[in-house]
Amino acid sequence: MKKYIWLLTIVLLVILAILDYMGFIWHNDLFAMKYEIKGLDVSHHQGDIDWKVVQEKNNFKFVYIKATEGRDFVDDQFAYNWQEARKQGMLTGAYHFFSMRSSGEEQAKNFINIVPEQADSLPPVIDVEIHLNHDKDKVRQELRKMAAKLEQHYKKRPILYVTYDTYHTYVEGGFSEFQIWIRDIYKFPTLGNRKWLLWQYCNRGRIDGIDTYVDINAFNGDMKEFEKVFGK
Repeated sequence: MKKYIWLLTIVLLVILAILDYMGFIWHNDLFAMKYEIKGLDVSHHQGDIDWKVVQEKNNFKFVYIKATEGRDFVDDQFAYNWQEARKQGMLTGAYHFFSMRSSGEEQAKNFINIVPEQADSLPPVIDVEIHLNHDKDKVRQELRKMAAKLEQHYKKRPILYVTYDTYHTYVEGGFSEFQIWIRDIYKFPTLGNRKWLLWQYCNRGRIDGIDTYVDINAFNGDMKEFEKVFGK
């Protein structure tokens, strides 16, 4: 009898692992459940998104859309995603994938040339997922240059998106005035004494209106706090 119980347990675990991998369930949902405000982040990898369906069939408060990368790359789905998501009444923000192949000022110029300055948009995000072999001081210098240009233009301080590796290598111990968006798709996020603002807890979400996997995020607070931070 014990043999069959163990066999059944193994089969169930395998089934759960497959469902988790395919995005039908997600282990981090248990930790993210207590956060009432959820949002998406998307790029050209999600293909043609039906934003009307996304808005009508789901319960997401905001979406961050990839706009640019480095000094000259522009996401070819940005204009469509930005326009259509806003048309459906979603709160939108744009993010830039940071690079050490060009200066922070050049990257800020690329972003500013593409992302509209609209009072009701969310603060810009700088996605820091670079390799860990760069000079720390140089990274911080270029990151601050870009952030300063974006804040000057949009009148909103950028948010820094980080992994644990980039946070501990380049951001920790500095940038205390910036809000943090942390990626942890395995467990509840911990940054020591540092509070995170947004948490990317799932990278294989399945939702109506998007045919591919999509990232899902949680806001660290209730609606009152969300409105205080974003003015919405």
